[in-house]
Amino acid sequence: MNAKVILITGASSGIGAATARQLASEGHLVVLGARRTGRLVEIVAAIRAAGGTADCCALDVTRLDSMQDFVAFAEDIHGRVDVIVNNAGVMPLSKLDALKVDEWNQMIDVNIRGVLHGIAACLPGMQQRRSGQIINISSIGGHAVSPTAAVYCATKFAVGAISEGLRQEVGGDIRVTVISPGVTTSELADAISDPLAREAMQSFRQVAIPAEAIARAISFAVSQPSDVDVSEIIVRPTASAY
Repeated sequence: MNAKVILITGASSGIGAATARQLASEGHLVVLGARRTGRLVEIVAAIRAAGGTADCCALDVTRLDSMQDFVAFAEDIHGRVDVIVNNAGVMPLSKLDALKVDEWNQMIDVNIRGVLHGIAACLPGMQQRRSGQIINISSIGGHAVSPTAAVYCATKFAVGAISEGLRQEVGGDIRVTVISPGVTTSELADAISDPLAREAMQSFRQVAIPAEAIARAISFAVSQPSDVDVSEIIVRPTASAY
């Protein structure tokens, strides 16, 4: 297997951390980014102790300059970026009439702008090398809308639209993959401030699958030969109705 340089945003917990561990165990060179650098350092240490190669730096996906610094950090170490996993996301659910405008804006900034910033920072280098893969983490919420999740779902529908547009525009050299998890063990629900939405999510999460299930799907997409683009994978609990 040819080791790939793989950047992972939102890598301090959940799907991001699980993906870092999975890909590093397969021999890839992972670079982790998130705001919680203490958590990143712990994950990197564990990966290295297991014989893998990992590095990390602070990252705020809502800032283009931070994302550009993240990519430059990886390029300084490894000379290139082969794959970016745009995983960072937030999910403070609430009904629209709760008027949590600040939370709406946070979801737009992280879930949409964060993905766009990842694309903007990596795409020029990938185009120059005529090689690369951009993996964007969407959600089953990018396929169907449910109460309290209108804005969150809108951001995940946007991830799908952006990804498909990018795939059509860069076809031939750069692969574009969307991974849409169903309910998965993570810290996303911890950000729900609305009591009704938080209660509903606690019930919904009783059938949650582990983050490692999503990491394996990402690994599958990465492992395909360069002439195969896995455009989208939906991974959800067998017991889930959504």
